[in-house]
Amino acid sequence: MTRTKIAVVTGGSRGLGRNMALRLAEKGNDIILTYNSNRTEADKVVAAIRGMGRKAEAMQLDTADSKGLDSFLRKVSEHLEQHTGSGKFDFLVNNAGTAAHHPIAETPEQTIDEMYNIHLKGVFLLTERSIPYLNDNGRIINISSGLTRFSLPGYAAYASMKGAIEVFTRYLAKELGSRGITANTVAPGLTETDFTRPFLPSGEEGMKQAGSIFALGRVGRPEDIGGVVAWLCTDDARWVTAQRIEVSGGQLI
Repeated sequence: MTRTKIAVVTGGSRGLGRNMALRLAEKGNDIILTYNSNRTEADKVVAAIRGMGRKAEAMQLDTADSKGLDSFLRKVSEHLEQHTGSGKFDFLVNNAGTAAHHPIAETPEQTIDEMYNIHLKGVFLLTERSIPYLNDNGRIINISSGLTRFSLPGYAAYASMKGAIEVFTRYLAKELGSRGITANTVAPGLTETDFTRPFLPSGEEGMKQAGSIFALGRVGRPEDIGGVVAWLCTDDARWVTAQRIEVSGGQLI
């Protein structure tokens, strides 16, 4: 009998993370998703996944709080031990994040610290401490951004952390490859979510204009991204590692 695999998706209550969790569940995986503060939305995702016949659980996690990472992983392991007989999981999707938009000359030091803690330090430490809990032949997927390839004024702090994560991902692939664990980066382009909506133009005409910078003629949607993450967690993607996969609809090519 084939063992059901388990994915941990950070920031899985809304936006891209929500779609990733749903798409992973559609492919037959059980899900542990994290939320920072919005338990209501997280519970909705859990209900949707359970409605597919899959197991799901929502757990609170602030990825910027390094002091809480060990207790979170112990909670995950204890939950899995109780419900599956093993305290380990198969896939880690580091998706949780937040936005910042300031010209370099006007970027507050606090913003740099926040971007570092959330998008680099938090991802590095959670991944590092997850390694003992990851099954062999598992997958690590780190979410980056199209902004590491093209430059739009105002995103230097955010994009710099994402660039560092792409380097970190290659090192993960190198160091964990002997266990059959792959590590890849998925880099979305501009995608309409709660995360990006404040930075998008309003109205149909504004969105049409925004879509003109994409080869496929529109701004991305969460469902454009989740399927790629889910595919990387299939056996078909077992030979893909240390890669940056941009999922941007051909933005700014």
